[in-house]
Amino acid sequence: MIPILHVDDHLVVVNKPAGLLSVPGRGPDKQDCVWHRVQNQYADALVVHRLDQATSGLLVLARGIEAQRRLSRAFAQRLVDKRYLAWVMGMPAEVSAATPGWNRIDLPILPDWPNRPLQIISPDGRPCLTLWRRLEHQVSPDRTLLELQPHTGRSHQLRVHLQAIGHPILGDGLYGSPAAPTSPALQLHAWRLTLPHPFDERAVSLEAPLPLHWGQLSP
Repeated sequence: MIPILHVDDHLVVVNKPAGLLSVPGRGPDKQDCVWHRVQNQYADALVVHRLDQATSGLLVLARGIEAQRRLSRAFAQRLVDKRYLAWVMGMPAEVSAATPGWNRIDLPILPDWPNRPLQIISPDGRPCLTLWRRLEHQVSPDRTLLELQPHTGRSHQLRVHLQAIGHPILGDGLYGSPAAPTSPALQLHAWRLTLPHPFDERAVSLEAPLPLHWGQLSP
Protein backbone atom coordinates (compact mmCIF):
# COMPACT_ATOMS: atom_id res chain seq x y z
CA MET A 1 0.00 0.00 0.00
CA ILE A 2 1.02 3.59 -0.53
CA PRO A 3 -0.33 6.59 1.46
CA ILE A 4 -3.11 8.28 -0.54
CA LEU A 5 -3.73 11.90 0.49
CA HIS A 6 -6.45 12.77 -2.03
CA VAL A 7 -8.63 10.85 -4.46
CA ASP A 8 -11.63 11.76 -6.58
CA ASP A 9 -13.02 10.75 -9.97
CA HIS A 10 -10.20 12.51 -11.85
CA LEU A 11 -6.99 12.41 -9.83
CA VAL A 12 -5.06 10.63 -7.09
CA VAL A 13 -2.36 12.29 -4.98
CA VAL A 14 -0.01 10.10 -2.94
CA ASN A 15 2.83 10.58 -0.48
CA LYS A 16 5.66 8.72 -2.19
CA PRO A 17 8.20 7.12 0.14
CA ALA A 18 11.90 7.66 -0.54
CA GLY A 19 13.43 4.75 -2.45
CA LEU A 20 10.33 3.88 -4.48
CA LEU A 21 10.35 4.51 -8.24
CA SER A 22 7.65 6.77 -9.68
CA VAL A 23 7.35 4.64 -12.83
CA PRO A 24 8.80 1.23 -13.74
CA GLY A 25 12.43 1.01 -14.75
CA ARG A 26 14.23 -1.42 -17.02
CA GLY A 27 14.29 -5.03 -15.91
CA PRO A 28 11.99 -7.23 -13.83
CA ASP A 29 13.56 -6.03 -10.57
CA LYS A 30 12.46 -2.44 -11.25
CA GLN A 31 8.74 -2.93 -11.79
CA ASP A 32 7.61 -1.98 -8.28
CA CYS A 33 6.67 1.70 -8.48
CA VAL A 34 4.07 4.26 -7.46
CA TRP A 35 2.16 3.90 -10.73
CA HIS A 36 1.74 0.12 -10.43
CA ARG A 37 0.80 0.31 -6.75
CA VAL A 38 -1.85 2.94 -7.38
CA GLN A 39 -3.18 1.00 -10.38
CA ASN A 40 -3.82 -1.93 -8.06
CA GLN A 41 -6.45 0.27 -6.39
CA TYR A 42 -7.44 2.55 -9.28
CA ALA A 43 -6.99 0.78 -12.62
CA ASP A 44 -7.43 4.00 -14.62
CA ALA A 45 -4.50 5.79 -12.92
CA LEU A 46 -2.00 7.38 -15.34
CA VAL A 47 1.32 9.15 -14.84
CA VAL A 48 1.43 12.96 -14.94
CA HIS A 49 4.85 13.81 -13.47
CA ARG A 50 7.65 12.09 -11.56
CA LEU A 51 9.85 12.39 -8.50
CA ASP A 52 13.39 11.05 -8.28
CA GLN A 53 13.52 7.61 -6.68
CA ALA A 54 15.36 9.04 -3.66
CA THR A 55 12.87 11.91 -3.18
CA SER A 56 9.80 11.56 -1.00
CA GLY A 57 6.52 13.46 -1.04
CA LEU A 58 3.56 14.52 -3.16
CA LEU A 59 3.01 12.81 -6.51
CA VAL A 60 -0.04 13.34 -8.72
CA LEU A 61 -1.64 10.72 -10.97
CA ALA A 62 -4.56 11.27 -13.32
CA ARG A 63 -7.59 9.03 -13.60
CA GLY A 64 -8.24 8.58 -17.31
CA ILE A 65 -6.76 9.99 -20.51
CA GLU A 66 -8.63 13.30 -20.46
CA ALA A 67 -7.61 14.05 -16.86
CA GLN A 68 -4.01 13.15 -17.76
CA ARG A 69 -4.09 15.55 -20.72
CA ARG A 70 -5.45 18.42 -18.63
CA LEU A 71 -3.11 17.86 -15.70
CA SER A 72 -0.08 17.51 -17.98
CA ARG A 73 -1.01 20.82 -19.59
CA ALA A 74 -1.25 22.49 -16.16
CA PHE A 75 2.25 21.28 -15.30
CA ALA A 76 3.61 22.37 -18.70
CA GLN A 77 2.05 25.83 -18.33
CA ARG A 78 3.50 26.14 -14.81
CA LEU A 79 0.10 26.45 -13.19
CA VAL A 80 1.15 24.02 -10.46
CA ASP A 81 2.84 25.52 -7.38
CA LYS A 82 5.35 22.98 -6.02
CA ARG A 83 7.21 23.46 -2.74
CA TYR A 84 9.94 21.22 -1.38
CA LEU A 85 11.80 21.01 1.91
CA ALA A 86 15.50 20.14 1.99
CA TRP A 87 18.19 19.90 4.63
CA VAL A 88 21.37 21.20 3.05
CA MET A 89 25.02 21.29 4.05
CA GLY A 90 26.11 24.55 5.68
CA MET A 91 24.15 27.80 5.68
CA PRO A 92 23.50 29.45 2.30
CA ALA A 93 24.01 33.20 2.29
CA GLU A 94 20.94 35.30 1.55
CA VAL A 95 21.25 37.36 -1.63
CA SER A 96 19.09 40.00 -3.22
CA ALA A 97 16.46 38.62 -5.58
CA ALA A 98 13.82 39.89 -7.94
CA THR A 99 11.21 37.88 -5.99
CA PRO A 100 10.79 39.38 -2.48
CA GLY A 101 11.78 36.98 0.27
CA TRP A 102 13.31 34.44 -2.10
CA ASN A 103 16.79 33.81 -3.45
CA ARG A 104 17.41 32.66 -7.02
CA ILE A 105 19.48 29.93 -8.62
CA ASP A 106 19.26 30.51 -12.35
CA LEU A 107 21.67 28.03 -13.93
CA PRO A 108 21.15 25.87 -17.07
CA ILE A 109 21.37 22.10 -16.68
CA LEU A 110 22.60 19.54 -19.20
CA PRO A 111 22.73 15.71 -18.97
CA ASP A 112 26.25 14.45 -18.29
CA TRP A 113 26.01 11.97 -21.16
CA PRO A 114 29.09 9.83 -20.32
CA ASN A 115 27.93 9.61 -16.69
CA ARG A 116 24.16 9.29 -16.88
CA PRO A 117 21.98 9.77 -14.88
CA LEU A 118 24.14 12.65 -13.61
CA GLN A 119 23.30 16.19 -14.68
CA ILE A 120 25.70 19.13 -14.83
CA ILE A 121 25.62 22.91 -14.97
CA SER A 122 26.47 23.99 -18.53
CA PRO A 123 25.87 27.08 -20.69
CA ASP A 124 24.65 24.62 -23.34
CA GLY A 125 21.97 23.24 -21.02
CA ARG A 126 18.26 24.01 -20.73
CA PRO A 127 17.21 27.05 -18.65
CA CYS A 128 16.46 26.18 -15.02
CA LEU A 129 15.20 28.37 -12.20
CA THR A 130 14.95 27.49 -8.51
CA LEU A 131 13.87 29.84 -5.72
CA TRP A 132 14.90 29.14 -2.14
CA ARG A 133 14.60 30.59 1.35
CA ARG A 134 15.86 29.59 4.77
CA LEU A 135 13.30 28.21 7.21
CA GLU A 136 15.41 27.10 10.15
CA HIS A 137 19.00 27.09 11.28
CA GLN A 138 20.19 24.81 14.05
CA VAL A 139 22.75 25.77 16.68
CA SER A 140 25.42 23.94 14.67
CA PRO A 141 26.21 25.74 11.39
CA ASP A 142 26.63 22.47 9.47
CA ARG A 143 23.06 22.28 8.08
CA THR A 144 20.10 24.46 7.19
CA LEU A 145 16.48 23.72 6.36
CA LEU A 146 15.37 25.33 3.08
CA GLU A 147 12.06 25.73 1.32
CA LEU A 148 12.51 25.32 -2.44
CA GLN A 149 10.26 26.42 -5.27
CA PRO A 150 11.27 25.07 -8.69
CA HIS A 151 9.96 27.10 -11.65
CA THR A 152 11.18 24.49 -14.12
CA GLY A 153 11.11 20.71 -13.86
CA ARG A 154 14.45 19.40 -15.09
CA SER A 155 15.81 16.06 -13.97
CA HIS A 156 17.69 16.38 -10.64
CA GLN A 157 17.22 20.16 -10.82
CA LEU A 158 17.07 20.90 -7.09
CA ARG A 159 19.95 18.55 -6.28
CA VAL A 160 22.21 19.98 -9.00
CA HIS A 161 21.36 23.61 -8.23
CA LEU A 162 22.11 23.25 -4.52
CA GLN A 163 25.37 21.46 -5.24
CA ALA A 164 26.29 24.27 -7.64
CA ILE A 165 26.01 26.95 -4.92
CA GLY A 166 28.09 24.85 -2.52
CA HIS A 167 25.25 23.55 -0.30
CA PRO A 168 24.35 20.03 -1.45
CA ILE A 169 21.32 18.25 -0.01
CA LEU A 170 22.15 15.92 2.86
CA GLY A 171 22.09 12.22 2.03
CA ASP A 172 22.55 12.80 -1.71
CA GLY A 173 24.50 9.85 -3.07
CA LEU A 174 24.95 11.50 -6.48
CA TYR A 175 25.68 15.16 -5.70
CA GLY A 176 26.53 15.16 -2.01
CA SER A 177 29.75 16.06 -0.24
CA PRO A 178 31.90 13.73 1.90
CA ALA A 179 32.10 16.58 4.41
CA ALA A 180 28.30 16.74 4.85
CA PRO A 181 26.63 15.49 8.06
CA THR A 182 25.57 11.85 7.87
CA SER A 183 22.02 11.13 6.76
CA PRO A 184 20.22 7.80 6.22
CA ALA A 185 18.45 9.03 3.07
CA LEU A 186 18.15 12.00 0.73
CA GLN A 187 16.72 14.90 2.74
CA LEU A 188 14.48 16.21 -0.06
CA HIS A 189 10.71 16.11 0.35
CA ALA A 190 7.95 17.31 -2.02
CA TRP A 191 6.08 19.06 0.74
CA ARG A 192 3.26 21.23 -0.63
CA LEU A 193 1.36 21.26 -3.90
CA THR A 194 -1.37 23.50 -5.27
CA LEU A 195 -2.88 22.77 -8.66
CA PRO A 196 -6.07 23.56 -10.58
CA HIS A 197 -8.48 20.63 -10.56
CA PRO A 198 -8.53 19.21 -14.10
CA PHE A 199 -12.30 19.55 -14.53
CA ASP A 200 -13.69 22.34 -12.35
CA GLU A 201 -10.39 24.31 -11.95
CA ARG A 202 -10.86 24.79 -8.20
CA ALA A 203 -7.55 24.96 -6.36
CA VAL A 204 -6.48 21.67 -4.81
CA SER A 205 -3.90 22.26 -2.07
CA LEU A 206 -2.17 19.43 -0.23
CA GLU A 207 0.69 18.93 2.21
CA ALA A 208 2.62 15.69 2.73
CA PRO A 209 3.76 14.66 6.23
CA LEU A 210 7.52 14.46 6.64
CA PRO A 211 9.11 11.00 6.36
CA LEU A 212 10.37 9.29 9.51
CA HIS A 213 14.03 9.49 8.46
CA TRP A 214 13.91 13.29 8.85
CA GLY A 215 14.14 12.74 12.59
CA GLN A 216 17.29 10.66 12.27
CA LEU A 217 19.93 13.21 11.24
CA SER A 218 23.26 12.65 12.96
CA PRO A 219 24.61 15.64 14.95
